[in-house]
Amino acid sequence: MKIDEIPLPDGTLIAPFATKQAHYTDCFETPVAQPVSLAAFIRAFYTQPLFKAERLVLRIAAKQPSSDDDVMALAEGTAERFAVWEVANRTGTELLMSDRSGRTMSWLMTTPDALRFGSVVVPQRTKSGKLTLGPVFHSLLTAHKVYSRALLAGAARRIQPD
Repeated sequence: MKIDEIPLPDGTLIAPFATKQAHYTDCFETPVAQPVSLAAFIRAFYTQPLFKAERLVLRIAAKQPSSDDDVMALAEGTAERFAVWEVANRTGTELLMSDRSGRTMSWLMTTPDALRFGSVVVPQRTKSGKLTLGPVFHSLLTAHKVYSRALLAGAARRIQPD
């Protein structure tokens, strides 16, 4: 499956973070043969086996359980929270979720011919006042990119029309 890392599209919910000092942003894209609704993308993304493994870790490590019913409510727009995330913003084609710490964000977007997934990592100030993402982030960046591609591919394979 073709997954490309692309520049953040202008005018999207995630785009403003790319211009903020020391913030990390990324955007991955895969083509689709027909338009996909945001609700269908949300359902496919958060119920795929790879993400269900992440949900299990969050249930155990963060004591934040989530279910497929929770995903359906998020997809339908009737829930503002899901596991450790809260809806930061939403449009008809985009969903921006922030974790409760405010340090990371996840973004989903549909276009007529593609699905997009991106992330934001918000820096912290050191004691000296410098903004930094920290050594843990930098050590995990390659794994993050591999995981992001795998999540987008897994969701694209599971897409079910509305």
